[in-house]
Amino acid sequence: MKLIILAAGQGKRLQPLTNNKPKCLVEFNSKPIIDYILDLADRLMIKDVIVINGYKKEVLSAHLKGRNIKFCTNQSFSETNMVHSLFCAKEFMNDDIIVSYSDIIYKKEILQNLMDSKADVSVVIDKKWRKLWSLRMQNPLIDAETLKIKNGKIKEIGFKPNSYDDIEGQYIGLTKFSRGSIKKIIEYYETLDKNKSYYDNKFNNMYLTTLLQLIIDNLIDVTPVIINGGWIEIDSLEDINNYKTKGIIF
Repeated sequence: MKLIILAAGQGKRLQPLTNNKPKCLVEFNSKPIIDYILDLADRLMIKDVIVINGYKKEVLSAHLKGRNIKFCTNQSFSETNMVHSLFCAKEFMNDDIIVSYSDIIYKKEILQNLMDSKADVSVVIDKKWRKLWSLRMQNPLIDAETLKIKNGKIKEIGFKPNSYDDIEGQYIGLTKFSRGSIKKIIEYYETLDKNKSYYDNKFNNMYLTTLLQLIIDNLIDVTPVIINGGWIEIDSLEDINNYKTKGIIF
C-alpha cells in the first residue's frame, strides 16, 4: 500500500497564509494540514509515502525533514492541475495506491475503510456533505459537483449540478487504485490526446474527477466508499474562520 499526497499547489484562496509556504502547510488548530495526513498514515502503518511538491517545495521539504518520504516535483505546478501532479509519480505506481488531496483532514475510520476496499477504483463519497458545505458557505449548490450512483457504482462525477437532485454525495479527495487497475489506467492516460479537452477541461488542467469520469466511461467501474461526515476541506480563509467559529476540531 502506497500513499501519494498531491501537494504541489499554492492555494491562492488562502493568501496571505500561502505567500511563503504551500497550501498543505497552512495550520488548522496549530497543526499543518499535511501533518494530520502523515500522522494518520503512520497510525495505519502506511510506510511508503510519496509527496508531489511544486510551489515553495524547499519549504515543504524542510518541514518534512526526518520523515521517511519520497518526493516528486510538478515543475509546471502553476499551469497544471491534480492529474498532472499525480502522474509525476508514475514510477511509483506499482502497488495499491491511496491518492489524497493535501487540503483535507479526515478521521482514521475513513482512511481505514478506503484501505479495506477490494474494488479496482474506490472513491470516498460523503453522503452528509451538505452539513459541511453549509458551515462553509451560504449556497452549497454553487460549489458542489454532481455525483450519481447506480447499482453500487459511480456513473457521474464532477460536473456542475442543476439542482440538489444531481448530487448523491460529494467526493472528498481520497481515492484508491488497486494494483490490478493502475497499469491499465496509466496506459489509458498515456493514449489521451494532450491537445484535446476532456469534459471541458484541457488535458494539463484535468481534475481528478475528470480522470475518474474518463475511467468510468471508457475503462473500468468506479466504486463509492460511503461516509457520513468525519472530514473537512480547507480551501479558503473563510473555511478556517467558519470552522473555528463552529468549534470544529480534529
